[in-house]
Formats: sequence, structure tokens, C-alpha cells
Amino acid sequence: MPQQARAAGRPRQSTTTVERAADVLVLFTETETRTLGVTEIADALGLSKPAVHRILTSLRSRRLVQVEEETRRYALGLNAMRLGLAYLGHIDVRRMSAPHLVQLSRATRETATLSSRVGAQRVYVDQVTPDREVIMSVSLGVPFPLHAGASSKAFLAFLPQPDIETYLSADHLSRLTDRTVIDPDALRTELSVIRSRGYARSFAERQSGAASVAAPVFDHHGVPVAVVSVCGPVERFRSEADSCAEALLTVTGRISALMGYAAEPA
Repeated sequence: MPQQARAAGRPRQSTTTVERAADVLVLFTETETRTLGVTEIADALGLSKPAVHRILTSLRSRRLVQVEEETRRYALGLNAMRLGLAYLGHIDVRRMSAPHLVQLSRATRETATLSSRVGAQRVYVDQVTPDREVIMSVSLGVPFPLHAGASSKAFLAFLPQPDIETYLSADHLSRLTDRTVIDPDALRTELSVIRSRGYARSFAERQSGAASVAAPVFDHHGVPVAVVSVCGPVERFRSEADSCAEALLTVTGRISALMGYAAEPA
């Protein structure tokens, strides 16, 4: 083969090799087992065993995979873990959630918000309002307690049980409206319902005239790192709550997946 022809063929060959190596790494993330054998990889990707051996040798030299000497099966290596941790370490939940809030507000025609937790309180950090005459708007950066309103209770319900008990036993269960629940036992019951249902509801519990549904965004450890809500005027929202909750859970599921969360099968 002429030298020029060989040179022209190298970029495509290199690209194909990179794509195959990427396919092998992705396969490890999609399998239910921790390790894979050469035959399994070859069959799953439609490659020859020699090709798989070459790819694994290259990945192993860079510690992206490792081989278990007793079984001769392969698992993800140290540098694969470091890549994942580097990605997770650079996640900005507010930036990542922004386009999803826009979609959620458009789909429900109500205000979509994002909240972060600061100790025993939470604050709104972003919102998208709909293009309609009567809307709800929230104040960014203002702290609220974790027992009042859907966004607050969506945080509280999914905290570790000792943290929930610490919060409920403290002397700060004050009323924000005449509908705010402050009885610890009643809150425990409601938090259990929220965990089972996957989202919280509020009708004038934090602010008179306002209603909302809210659900948590989970990180790769299954910890709630943010809460997304849909809110609107209470009278209008009563008939919208179920459909808004359905749209909400779709969005929080997508954002959680981007954060590295893998939901357990139902």
C-alpha cells in the first residue's frame, strides 16, 4: 500500500479503536455484574475475541480496567473510578437543573423552582415563571424551615432517620400559616407518606394562597441535594396537582440521573 494511502487510513482506524474502547467501558456500566469475560464482551458488542483482548490490554495499561487473576474476568479499574469522581465533583446542580425547570414550567404552565438545603432550613435558588396572567413567584435566598411547605418537607422526608428525629425534637416547629403542621407525630406520618409517594404536597402551609408539589433530586449516594417544585395559586392548583406531580417526577428523575443516581427497580 502506498505511504499516502496508509496515512489516509490511520485517522479512521484510530477513531474506530477509540469508539470500540468506549463501547467496552460503557458496557461495564450497563451490566448487572461487576465483572465481564472476554467472550461476554465480544458477544455483546459484536467484536472478535482478539479485538476485545487488544482493547482490554490497552485499557488495562491505563488502569481503566483491571483483571481478576483467579477468574481472568475484567472489572473497572482505579482510573475509571477517578473519572467518575471527577465528573461528580464538578456537577453544578443549579446549572444542570436550569433547562429542566424551563421545560417543567412550560409543561405545567406554572412556576417551577429549585431549592437547596442549608442545615435546618432551605432556600429557593432558582425559578422559572410561566407566561400567564396570574402566577406565583418566590423570593430567592430567603430561608424557610424544613417542616413548612412542599419543598421543605420534600427535603425533610428523605433525610436519614436520625436527622429527621433531631429536627422534629428541636424547639422550632413554628406556624407560618394557620395550615402549617407543627405536631411531630402528624409530621412523622406525613413524611412517611411523602417517602412512599415520592413527592410532597402543600396547600397554603407556607404561604397563604399558594400551593405546590415538590420532589427531591438525589446524588450518586442517594442523598437529596436539591428539591424541585411546581407551584401556583391554591384554588387553580387543586385541579392541577396530580398532573403537575407526574411532570415533576419525570424531571427530578432526569436530573437525579445526571447527578449519578441510579434508582432501584420498582
